[in-house]
Amino acid sequence: MTSPTKKKASAPKGLAGTTTDDFLGGQLTIVQPRAGHRAGSDAVFLAAAVPAAAGEGVLEAGTGVGVAGLCLLARLSELEVTAVEIDPALCALAQANAEQNGLADRFTAIEADVAAPAQVLRAAGLVRESYDHVIANPPFYAEGAVRAAPEPARAVAHVMGSGDLAKWVRFLTTMAAPKGRLTLIHRAECLGELLGLVEGRFGDVAVFPLFPKPGEPATRIIVQGRKASRAGSRLLPGLVLHEPDGAYTAEAEAVLRGGAALPLAQPQKKKGRRFGG
Repeated sequence: MTSPTKKKASAPKGLAGTTTDDFLGGQLTIVQPRAGHRAGSDAVFLAAAVPAAAGEGVLEAGTGVGVAGLCLLARLSELEVTAVEIDPALCALAQANAEQNGLADRFTAIEADVAAPAQVLRAAGLVRESYDHVIANPPFYAEGAVRAAPEPARAVAHVMGSGDLAKWVRFLTTMAAPKGRLTLIHRAECLGELLGLVEGRFGDVAVFPLFPKPGEPATRIIVQGRKASRAGSRLLPGLVLHEPDGAYTAEAEAVLRGGAALPLAQPQKKKGRRFGG
């Protein structure tokens, strides 16, 4: 695919300062807040795990500055991404980043709260059961578990109120098409809560751990499932991110710089270990 022509993105009102950062080895140039919530490798790994195909539609909840959705578009042509973001400045910046990278024709940022009533979401342009893939990198920490950041935008992006993760999963379930796929990245210690929330909504659930270094416990997990499927769950081998000396492993580099995909949706019966009921 021919590289899109890049334009300079300007910071929307409400952001005091920004930086310009490269993703996918320079395939994407992203403007994001200097302070507050900043996109990093989690967004890239989330995008890499989405088994989207040409002609499909993807909905991302809590897009921030748009990195995950734009990584998907950089990897796959003939794909459309609808990105939902509650913060107006970040929502505007996500759309500006799409424009800067020549992807605005396939990327639409919508300012909305995933917990808003159905009629409000519908008025914003979000149509229930119409997306082939629903994805998210939700706020990682439960309210009270960590000290909230002084910047309101960063606090919202990192801290989730009691019961809010259930609201995110309910929103994603509502928006997923019949047999649509859900893909989430979260902290490893939230695996039990996530599995409980997707039970009865999504089946064929695959859990893909991300390990910081060889022999260390996973710090992140990617959870993926298919709506209304009755297939069992799979625990996959996952990915080691860093060598003992701290350098990225070749496999992690292939995702972060080369845009390689993580094949969670492919059958891996010989490598995976079944768990649960």
